[in-house]
Amino acid sequence: MEVTASMVKELRESTGAGMMDCKKALVEADGCMDTAVDILRTKGLADLAKKAGRATNEGVVGGVVAPDGRSAALVEVNCETDFVARNVDFKAFVTEIAGQIVDGAPDDIPALMAQTHTARPEISVEQRLGEAVSKLGENMGIARFERFEIDNTPGCLAVYIHGVGNIGVMVQLSAGTPEAAATDVALGFAKDVAMQIAAAAPIAVRRDEVDPDVVAHEMVIYKAQAAETGKPEPIQQKIAEGRLDKFFKEFSLLEQQFIKNPDITVEQHAQQVSKEAGAPLDIVRFTRLVLGETNPASGTACCS
Repeated sequence: MEVTASMVKELRESTGAGMMDCKKALVEADGCMDTAVDILRTKGLADLAKKAGRATNEGVVGGVVAPDGRSAALVEVNCETDFVARNVDFKAFVTEIAGQIVDGAPDDIPALMAQTHTARPEISVEQRLGEAVSKLGENMGIARFERFEIDNTPGCLAVYIHGVGNIGVMVQLSAGTPEAAATDVALGFAKDVAMQIAAAAPIAVRRDEVDPDVVAHEMVIYKAQAAETGKPEPIQQKIAEGRLDKFFKEFSLLEQQFIKNPDITVEQHAQQVSKEAGAPLDIVRFTRLVLGETNPASGTACCS
């Protein structure tokens, strides 16, 4: 497969490696981007633990929490230009669609488009999208959404939109009592956790919830890196295990350094706020949408 300049540029942007190193890796990988990333990592030329998604569309990630605090949604809506993406009417439309998702609980985008608009029952969501397209003068589309709903157990939800809407995070907490869930401490903790996720990009709440395939893939890389040292095999194994432990500390939410106080971990902060709330506060799950990425990062307390 021919290695193009655009492929080299994409690999360089996603790994930070040099141009020539990127080109050599792509040639060795026969043009496969993911394999090229692994080659660079094995040689110590890339610092990323996983290939980051790259934003390719204009638009906004928006979200809302229902007034009763029991459901919430994140949605990505795309448009043609950055000019429209920054338009107040466009952002209001994105928030409106997030509210529709909260109220209507659609299973997917086709179901969402077919729903009756909750605020204007005389039209469908698809017709409402058509109105927005006509008003703003650009093609628009609803790319994806995520919706959380709390069952009858105590808990709370938070949504955080970073910057101009390029990153959105939704978090669900559980609480030991309904009273604790309703405290400002719990709600503040949920918002802090959402900001943490936006900034630090964890891939799971706890290390044992990381996808086993991801763990196995990382271990292959770390063993290959350890083999490069030429040290005895038992030492190589310890090196690989140490690097895997570092990976977990970087990408497991509870083990990350808390951004508001790097002297403690998120888990230690959770223990502190639990005492303030008068009952345990636990992070159940999260989702993190980055504008233009194909797959959202998410973490949950159970496999999904």
